[in-house]
Amino acid sequence: MSNEVNKTEIKGKAIALLPIGIFLVLFLGMGIVTGDFYKTPAIVCFLIALFVAFLQNRKVSFGDKMKIIAKGAGDENIITMCLIFLCAGAFSGTVSASGGVESTVNLGLSVLPAPFAVAGLFVIGCFISVSMGTSVGTVAALTPIAVEISHKTGFDMAICVGAVVCGAMFGDNLSMISDTTIAAVKTQGCDMKDKFKENFLIVLPAALITVVVFFLLTRNGSFALTDSMTYNFWKVVPYLFVLVGALIGINVFIVLIGGTVLSLIVGVATGAFPLSDIFAVMGDGVMGMYDITVISIIVACIVSLVKEYGGIQFVLNIIRKGIKGKRGAELGIAGLALVVDVCTANNTVAIVMAGPIAKEISDEYGVEPKRSASLLDIFSSVGQGMIPYGAQLLTAATIASLSPVEVMPYLCYPVLMAVSALFFILLRKNKAVDS
Repeated sequence: MSNEVNKTEIKGKAIALLPIGIFLVLFLGMGIVTGDFYKTPAIVCFLIALFVAFLQNRKVSFGDKMKIIAKGAGDENIITMCLIFLCAGAFSGTVSASGGVESTVNLGLSVLPAPFAVAGLFVIGCFISVSMGTSVGTVAALTPIAVEISHKTGFDMAICVGAVVCGAMFGDNLSMISDTTIAAVKTQGCDMKDKFKENFLIVLPAALITVVVFFLLTRNGSFALTDSMTYNFWKVVPYLFVLVGALIGINVFIVLIGGTVLSLIVGVATGAFPLSDIFAVMGDGVMGMYDITVISIIVACIVSLVKEYGGIQFVLNIIRKGIKGKRGAELGIAGLALVVDVCTANNTVAIVMAGPIAKEISDEYGVEPKRSASLLDIFSSVGQGMIPYGAQLLTAATIASLSPVEVMPYLCYPVLMAVSALFFILLRKNKAVDS
């Protein structure tokens, strides 16, 4: 009880949040000025923010500040998260090089009846994004197919592209190897399979309604693909291995390494790449994860100093004023994730930044770790799937030669995902947390 009292009596300091404010001003400001939110590397803005954090609080010596950030960056969850990022990159690189993405897309399209073409794009997008763990990769792989279906059927291209983006965000939120899932699970301290089950139940109604919506919008269309939809089932097997292995609770490192080995075997056996290139294709995938790995470490350093100076406590005090019980805490976590993502235009970065605050809230108000992890991932994905300056929508719009604004009216899944999550928060009975 005394610990509770002491917690409430601690006063936070708003000025401690200055480094985060500096990052947001630089990142958003350059995005607005240049019109491209991905022209300015986020890592540069974060490094400047870290420099500002070091200049603050002269009562703490430089040596002590180094110890604080070393402890923050060396946290078990941060190190584990970074290693998982790299393993996920190795898998993604090898499975892509082996032709797994193309085979999976073609397998789905080859069995789709015409009236389900656009709804099927959403379903295929769901499967591929869950398997690949990357929404941007899914958008890049499927948008050309969406453009072709639009040409064949006469459906508005924005509808077809919207279905792809919606499917991509489904897997971005749920995939076992998605960097958002990894970040959410590690910052909240829960198992991936538990987070997946909790998360899946929340978003399933939204996914089912989305299928119905796209079917009703396009049920009168017909098409015939002129290109043969050839596929090799063995190239899909690594995806299935990762998905099933993660669901049954096999250690994530074993799952990712096993999936990578399977992809290498399939790639070499099918002639997708020679044996001499196995390390190169792995390396390409790992390098694709460098940015988010380094960003995670730098953010951990910033957050450790901000927390030491009283910034985290300040945010918690503000959020607590609007929180009444567990439901209020869950709404606070949801709102925090959404706002940070809208500001950063990167749902993984948003989770890494908001995670420590969400953890404090969930611990204090008895929110289960798997539930707080799900809410972080869901609402950061809600924001990421709808903002016109996000990588997903920008990629899709560029490939389809559309404006992101044209696609936005058909992004029904992120909206339904938010509605479903709010429904679960407000109306579902919260289970008591074991003491």
